[in-house]
Amino acid sequence: MHYLGSMTDHSKKYFLNYLSGYWNDLISLWYPNLCASCNRNLVGNEQIICTHCKAALPLTSFHKIPGNAVEKVFWGKINFERASALLYFNKKGITQQLIHKLKYKGRTDIGEWLGRLIGHELIGTYPFCDANYIVPVPLHHSKLRSRGYNQTDLLCNGMAEVLQIPIERRLLRRVRKNETQTHKSRLERWRNVDELFECHPNGITENPRFLLVDDVITTGATLEACALALYDSFPGARINFVCGAFAHY
Repeated sequence: MHYLGSMTDHSKKYFLNYLSGYWNDLISLWYPNLCASCNRNLVGNEQIICTHCKAALPLTSFHKIPGNAVEKVFWGKINFERASALLYFNKKGITQQLIHKLKYKGRTDIGEWLGRLIGHELIGTYPFCDANYIVPVPLHHSKLRSRGYNQTDLLCNGMAEVLQIPIERRLLRRVRKNETQTHKSRLERWRNVDELFECHPNGITENPRFLLVDDVITTGATLEACALALYDSFPGARINFVCGAFAHY
């Protein structure tokens, strides 16, 4: 402290900046800021993944394509306006690594980052950008307690930041704990989510426009169950489905 007191303001600033850079370098050695996909060190303004991996993200651009593969999942099953997903989900690919770290490794930063990417994709794209509310698919309270967070909530946080649309987290409630969907057949997935959700209107009285959000879509069973619960309370609602990833297998 005595040494700093004898320095000029310019010298103090230089010295403190030097210490800060040195300290950040030490932290990077002990806890490197690594790409969530390839584990290389992130540099400059890179966030979550490196520039190389970001360029390789399997973007779907479904928001630009009426009648896309996600929408076909719901054809003939439920009324909706549009559906989209940010990324293709391929086993052992970048998307699987990101989703796995988000759901099971506590990487909550990945969720909000993906949500911002979704938001930037949807800006200016009707009817997605015309929603009144963003609604995340809820977790059962026991799963929320054990994991500590709802990964879909995090996607919604990022979307809301970009789109400036409020999130309505209390609207849907998961009324029972279902078994994991991971190894179930298509028919078993539909049966597994039957009457799984209920809606609590929370003072919403108009015919709302919802962005219903999930992390990954495979058969669409979970989103359909959520939409049915919303329609029970809001028969005139307009619903659009948005997901972080589409598992097309």
